[in-house]
Amino acid sequence: MESLLSKLISLAFCGLFITTWAQDNLINPTKLEMFVDELPDMPRLPGFEFVNGVAVSKSLTIGMYHKKWKFHRDLPLTPVFAYGTSKNTATIPGPTIEAINGVDTYVTWQNHLPSKHILPWDPTIPTAIPSTKKGIPTVVHLHGAIGEAESDGHAESWFTVGFKERGRTWSKKMYHYHNFQQPGTMWYHDHAMGLTRVNILAGLSGAYIIRQPNVEAPLGLPHGDEFERPLVIFDRSFRTDGSIYMNSTGNNPSIHPQWQPEYFGDAVIVNGKAWPHMIVKRRKYRFRIINASNARFFKFFFTNGLDFIHVGSDSAYHERPVIIDEILMAPSEIADVIVDFSKSKSDSAILANDAPYPFPTGDPVNKANGKVMKFIVEPHHVNDKSRVPRKLLEYPSPDVSSASLTRYIAMYEYTSPTGEPTHLYLNGMSFEKPVTETPKVGSSEVWNVINLTEDNHPLHIHLGLFVVLDQTELVNKDVFTACMTKFNDAIRCQISKYARGNKTEVLAHEKGWKNVYKMMPGYVTKILVRFSYIHSNASYQFDATAEPGYVYHCHILDHEDNVMMRPLKFIS
Repeated sequence: MESLLSKLISLAFCGLFITTWAQDNLINPTKLEMFVDELPDMPRLPGFEFVNGVAVSKSLTIGMYHKKWKFHRDLPLTPVFAYGTSKNTATIPGPTIEAINGVDTYVTWQNHLPSKHILPWDPTIPTAIPSTKKGIPTVVHLHGAIGEAESDGHAESWFTVGFKERGRTWSKKMYHYHNFQQPGTMWYHDHAMGLTRVNILAGLSGAYIIRQPNVEAPLGLPHGDEFERPLVIFDRSFRTDGSIYMNSTGNNPSIHPQWQPEYFGDAVIVNGKAWPHMIVKRRKYRFRIINASNARFFKFFFTNGLDFIHVGSDSAYHERPVIIDEILMAPSEIADVIVDFSKSKSDSAILANDAPYPFPTGDPVNKANGKVMKFIVEPHHVNDKSRVPRKLLEYPSPDVSSASLTRYIAMYEYTSPTGEPTHLYLNGMSFEKPVTETPKVGSSEVWNVINLTEDNHPLHIHLGLFVVLDQTELVNKDVFTACMTKFNDAIRCQISKYARGNKTEVLAHEKGWKNVYKMMPGYVTKILVRFSYIHSNASYQFDATAEPGYVYHCHILDHEDNVMMRPLKFIS
């Protein structure tokens, strides 16, 4: 899809309208000085407590509040929606919830939001709309969780203030997170039908970490609040009054008055601050990087040549650490990395970005979105007892022979007569169509994901973890796309005749178990999906066949909302 900038330029030349910084009262990001705010560490919220030295379950109450937030020293306060245990303590992003493997956490998510949204939204796409037309529907999805369907945050399990109105699949107030899966990083965020992009854009996201001390402590990785930090990164644009800017006019306004195919902001936000700085010692730090953007891919690198030691991808550790000099992250991907600042040859290191937007063929980065944050490195070396072992955690390797079924998942984009995107589908079907993916609990399946669009789509599968096996380019793509558009049947369209182009090697740090992956345009990406725990042979601690089931979708939020998402239900 075209970038927002390209659209504005083309529309201006067509005489439809001309937009300027002044007309929309936008802050020019180049007028905001970078690196003036210190990187915040979000409140840590234990999802357990100790009784006689033993970790036991804990119940949390976390609300969603309308408040004001300071994104930059020179920006006015911004109206936002924020998660927290109270309005005063609510933050952007929300508190980091810390859980322990095998110890249940219970969370009652409460909606304290106003009757009217702070951002424009589009009722012409499938959207959660209360019958009274009052209240903002919300529901929380714990991204990466292997947990019960009733607590998964299904798009139609939304609720308004005081649970006065509820979606058709809503069933419980208190969510139950079993935390029985492998240790790793996740994040929680809004997942309401048709409102995910605006609710997250307003501020509703936060980090969630599952720890397994007896397994992780022997690794010796950097730990503790000072040396282990989540970095929740996203982009936003602001008006001169400090409010978040989102275009209120759609690219096809006669079809969708507001919906745009992608949102891109001018300022890069890390832990709630635009281009912050962090003072670090000359030692190793652990950063759990979460790309919480609506649509922006980031290609992270250090301007002074520092490397990343990649120890985990999404919610799982690697078997061995991988040293890389750049990381490409799609929306919702997570990178668990170690950075050794003792190796810095300068007294500062800027974390930068070089990913076009939209990815991969959009506009190049500019002065504002080409920088992320600055690390100020103290001059003296310190005693660093942490280490990065040669071996991390080993999980069973993917076994293609164990796959019980092979599926074909096709990605489509539809356009208006003017060539502007109108909506996107998986397998040529809207979300409301009957479920077609019904894996067996405990099974493994091979999914061939066929990307017939021009965009790179990060595919996220709820409940399942997967390993990418290979990526093969389509030859004569236009001919194959025409057949698929007509029949929506990869076998009938002889996919083997077309999936025989160049193969793209899966990068070393992306070969492990993931819950989201970048599906390259014009390629077939083969993945092995496992619907069971990857770290044990134990059965699920819950009934995965229960209603309302799960979903899989593109994690570009503007695509997910319109409606690149399909139901996923399990059989026993």
